[in-house]
Amino acid sequence: MSFKIFGTQDTGPVADAVKSHWVDTRLPAWARPYARLARWERPIGWWLLLWPCWWSAALAAIDSGAPWPNPWHLALFLIGAVAMRGAGCTFNDLVDEEIDAKVERTRSRPIPAGQVSRGQAKLFLAVQALVGAAVLVQFNLFTIVLGLASLLVVAIYPFMKRFTDWPQLFLGFAFSWGALMGWAAAFGRLDWAPILLYAGGIAWTIGYDTIYAHQDKEDDAMVGVRSTARLFGTWTKPALGILYGLATGLFMLAAALVDAGPFAFAGLALGALHLLWQIIVLDIDDPDQCLRLFRSNTTYGWIVFIGLCAEAVISAV
Repeated sequence: MSFKIFGTQDTGPVADAVKSHWVDTRLPAWARPYARLARWERPIGWWLLLWPCWWSAALAAIDSGAPWPNPWHLALFLIGAVAMRGAGCTFNDLVDEEIDAKVERTRSRPIPAGQVSRGQAKLFLAVQALVGAAVLVQFNLFTIVLGLASLLVVAIYPFMKRFTDWPQLFLGFAFSWGALMGWAAAFGRLDWAPILLYAGGIAWTIGYDTIYAHQDKEDDAMVGVRSTARLFGTWTKPALGILYGLATGLFMLAAALVDAGPFAFAGLALGALHLLWQIIVLDIDDPDQCLRLFRSNTTYGWIVFIGLCAEAVISAV
């Protein structure tokens, strides 16, 4: 059964969405298409955007001798990650409407499925961007300018799949930007530690999004969408080994630059084992497993963050 309220039409959940999510069971029918545009039923996206912010804030705490990351900054980054991930997804869906309509997994997204019009999607994009702007202006001027600079990367990312086999690299540029923001919010400047954290985040992002992209490789080949999943093919596992190994090494260098102790490195080592597990069990021809492994990077984020926070607490004692 569909509903037409305020111009939207609820034709049902997106194909790969979390089943029986509160978006589909508790929101009014008119609001569900907007929530699906923002991917509220798939929180993995904003977690992946949030982790570099929180890691960077934790690194800053270790460097400054604070016992924990600034709680106000953590809260702002959380709100900003949800808003800007939603805005990014809405923009991406506006750009990719014709492609999404040709891919089995994405043709049920709100725009190609007719749940919202392009005009409604653009208005919703503006509302989410305003929330992100309201968060951004809470920080110092350097961080505000740095945050605005990220919009260039966000704007070009959806087009990269048409021109390069490395769209995941540009996703890494965008999704890892928080590695710079957390440090900038604390100190009003950048140093080598957050820059190395950012570089490691890019490698990590390419890795996990390559796993994600294997879900669509057949459809992508038919419609001409390019990705590292198609580029790496049967060499995906060795490629992931290089990418995840590079990410781990860069994260450890960033931790070393702030004189982090054993708890930080223990977290990174446990996280590396989690990434190794992803590589070992990966079946690139099993879309459901690829999605589960992709989502498991939330666990990786928690492991690293807890290790950094434990180090901040112990170092401050």
